[in-house]
Amino acid sequence: MRVLCVGRHAFLSDHLCRYFGGTGAECQPVVGTKQVLSAASRFEPHVIIGDSELLTPALLDAWAQEPAMRDIPVLAVSLTRPPDEVPSGIASCPTAVIYLAGLDAAAAMRLLSGARRARGVSLPEGVSLAHAAHVAAH
Repeated sequence: MRVLCVGRHAFLSDHLCRYFGGTGAECQPVVGTKQVLSAASRFEPHVIIGDSELLTPALLDAWAQEPAMRDIPVLAVSLTRPPDEVPSGIASCPTAVIYLAGLDAAAAMRLLSGARRARGVSLPEGVSLAHAAHVAAH
């Protein structure tokens, strides 16, 4: 599982890499949002973990227009929950933030695995790649 960890500063993106890397994920840190597209094109992550302070609706809409980004799930995380925040049900709110303080390694890996989307195509059983390429060419 490849995870692109986006933080607003190097300490945070590195911390996210250590945290999710501890679950067995292969992680790549990115500071800020300007380098995410090029990093995603090179690293081909299965999931993007982003600092909730960076992820805006406009940014997510822009990423959704990029071919390299449109099929990559984005999860917003925070290290802390504001003390005055009242948790709402995920079904009733348009976005949800994952608070790392209450998330153990096993739950983190289940979360990543659940967010991962299948990529590419699978050939039907018994069909060779050469045959599929021949059919596609004609």
